[in-house]
Amino acid sequence: MRFWHIFVIALLAGLLIPLSYGGWDGLSRLRELPLGLMIGSLAMVVLGWNLNAARLRLVLGGTGVRMGQGRALATIMSSEFAMSATPAGTGGALTYIFLLHRHGLASSHAAACYALEQLLDLLFFLPALILLSIILLAGGDEFHVGTQLALLGGMIGGGLGMLWLLTRHYRTVMLAGGRLLNRFGIASKRRRRLARWVIRFRQGLGLMLRLSRWRLLLIYLLCIGHWLLRYTILYFIVRALGEDISWAYLFLVQMFVLSVGQLTLLPGGSGGVEIGFSALLAAWLDPATLAAALIAWRFATYYWYLLAGGPVFFFFAGGGLWRHLRLRRG
Repeated sequence: MRFWHIFVIALLAGLLIPLSYGGWDGLSRLRELPLGLMIGSLAMVVLGWNLNAARLRLVLGGTGVRMGQGRALATIMSSEFAMSATPAGTGGALTYIFLLHRHGLASSHAAACYALEQLLDLLFFLPALILLSIILLAGGDEFHVGTQLALLGGMIGGGLGMLWLLTRHYRTVMLAGGRLLNRFGIASKRRRRLARWVIRFRQGLGLMLRLSRWRLLLIYLLCIGHWLLRYTILYFIVRALGEDISWAYLFLVQMFVLSVGQLTLLPGGSGGVEIGFSALLAAWLDPATLAAALIAWRFATYYWYLLAGGPVFFFFAGGGLWRHLRLRRG
């Protein structure tokens, strides 16, 4: 199935699923949202992009590489678009590494930069999950969050465990990976090239982890700011629709559905995100309000990434990335 077919299916699923819950009443409820709220939600996303761009500049600056805010913002927006437009978000990392490589970084160091950002994200979500668990479980069993907390804890813990294995026991991982590649018939020359790339990646990640404590703290604070902005949008939307649901529970809902939604392998987790969102909030929102909240939230945190990030991606990365991939395949 061609990419564009998958992309269209994802867009249709994202719209048809909420309409199947709320029907045209959902669209009527959607019109009740103040225009200022939606503009503010989009502005929060843009501010989050700028925080991520500042984070990228700090990471690169610590290794002696300079990048302006505009270029960093274009890198972030292009990567977010590619992540939102490709199955399981696979294009996000590829675009990020390609743009940093074109800026002058070795691809292995660009990948290490991406890995550092992912590590910091995980180190935000793990304490956030612990704090949410305390808040929600202390408030009684109103939300029945045990299963969600356990699954999220397993996924975050598993992600951190994988990173630890890759960094601490990379020789064992490389040997096992080499045997696997050999079994699949990958040429020894290509296996050696991949092994050298992994070694340079580990060296680059080690270099970035040796950044000064103050720089790492500031990078982490920017990470926190970005995720708090993004995960607060739904709370404002629900309140604007006249409903009152715990901010902590809505935060947990977003963590859960955005993680599990990727299992659909559709761009943006379409289908899985909408079904999970509806299942977790159906007890507190009537169908029309549920549909309106879902459409508004997905517009701000998914479709806006496509609309605003698409032109930036095609200008900064599109043609060059496509030629690069064709050369690699050749």
